[in-house]
Amino acid sequence: MKLIHLSDLHLGKRVNEFSMIEDQEYILREILGIVREEEPDGVLIAGDIYDKSVPSVEAVELFDDFLKRLARQKTPVFIISGNHDSPERLAFAAELIEPSGIYIAPAYNGKVAPVSLSDAHGEVHIYMLPFIKPVHVRRIFPEDKVESYTDAVRAAIAHMNVAESERNILMTHQFVTGAARSDSEDICVGGSDNVDASVFQVFDYVALGHIHGPQNAGGEKARYCGSPLKYSFSEAGHRKSVTVVEMEEKGQVKVREVELSPLHDMRELRGTYEELADRRNYVGTKTDDYIHIILTDEEDVVDAMGKLRVIYPNLMKLDYDNRRTRENRELTGGEAEEARSPMEMILEFYEKQNNRPMSEKQAALAAELMENIWEENL
Repeated sequence: MKLIHLSDLHLGKRVNEFSMIEDQEYILREILGIVREEEPDGVLIAGDIYDKSVPSVEAVELFDDFLKRLARQKTPVFIISGNHDSPERLAFAAELIEPSGIYIAPAYNGKVAPVSLSDAHGEVHIYMLPFIKPVHVRRIFPEDKVESYTDAVRAAIAHMNVAESERNILMTHQFVTGAARSDSEDICVGGSDNVDASVFQVFDYVALGHIHGPQNAGGEKARYCGSPLKYSFSEAGHRKSVTVVEMEEKGQVKVREVELSPLHDMRELRGTYEELADRRNYVGTKTDDYIHIILTDEEDVVDAMGKLRVIYPNLMKLDYDNRRTRENRELTGGEAEEARSPMEMILEFYEKQNNRPMSEKQAALAAELMENIWEENL
């Protein structure tokens, strides 16, 4: 059984006010080529199909075209919603299009029935669990103790009644504890969205979405395939790919990556204005990539962005790294401040205001209140 694992398409996304729709159209064509070459038994798309719960018309049209082309290739497709998607909108008319081999998980209702595929070793059962929060599961199973995201996913899996002796795949869109994040992913209050990988033990492979860098999560059985494109400069060093999963008999799973080549790469350049403006330094290099320039000049260059865009038309971002900016970072906390969680900042604020740290009870209450607000607004 061969499957291709995708996630985090984020169709319709804008990065630094640049529309990514042309890049997304290009990379989906490349993925279709990989599907034709690999001839998989199915394609798994593990959430965040769109970048917004109400996607743009061009984003919907792009995904519609992608699905039509997969259907023409007679490739079954399995789709779940992520935290950026509206599960109800995504699953519109799902039962009508299912005969075409397109399976879309509905909004979570406590019932996750598997779709089964067959090969020489028997059946493989694919369970499609969309992005869920504790509030969703508590509402459906009030008798279960669901206080955390781990509890929520564990309870949802328990109610699937998975037969452990058979080959089983789970598709889900969650943050597994320990996974390496980037700037383009949503971060929950105090890391309270963490899911422990131990909840996935009954599955032979877990096709994860949510994290944009390809990586295993809590072992080789659970994997993030990553996003097909770079969506922030914190991802500039990523090698984007699709994951190919090959399953043989029970317990035998092989995973490999097929690298993707984008229309425009995302790169960071560093140097003085004169160095970066000298075309001779970049003969033969691709200057229409998405660029973040870090100028090291001690004095600001007048209209540096406008001037440099003559050479780098897709210059997205420009910063300075010099004595003045380093001193500012030391005074304000700079980049380290941005990386801190809301919970860490509120703990520090409370201590500065009250000359003593929060008690464990107060910290737990603050975390619960922020989590409730986050649940109500996402």
